Amino acid sequence: MPPTQQERALESDPQFRNLPPQRQEQLRQRLQRFNNLPPQQQQRILNRMETWEHLTQGQKAEARQLFSQFRNLPPQRRQALDNAIRDMRGMTPEQRQRFLNSGRSKSMFTPQEQDMLEGITRLPLAPGDAAPEE
Repeated sequence: MPPTQQERALESDPQFRNLPPQRQEQLRQRLQRFNNLPPQQQQRILNRMETWEHLTQGQKAEARQLFSQFRNLPPQRRQALDNAIRDMRGMTPEQRQRFLNSGRSKSMFTPQEQDMLEGITRLPLAPGDAAPEE
């Protein structure tokens, strides 16, 4: 729906109206930033939100813990893991496991990073940019 209709829907939502004004403004700004993104980036965010919605509480806890570890890595290592995660989105579970067990993977990632990638493979991955819509 167009941004003006989104704003009206937000304003008419009773839960939104019950939020403190500062939180309401934060949510308005988030919506505006989202609407200014290119359509492909919007879709990627929506795909991730959809994936998150279907996780169990245990999976959400594991995802939070993995993300916390990920954030604590140096930028170069985060980028290396991010690239691997992107590549794994296009793989079957068997291909992911072969990649993780490969000498290439073991030479590219520390044991901690490999554990993180293993944990990520236990979670459903949102489709990547080139993944077909299901």
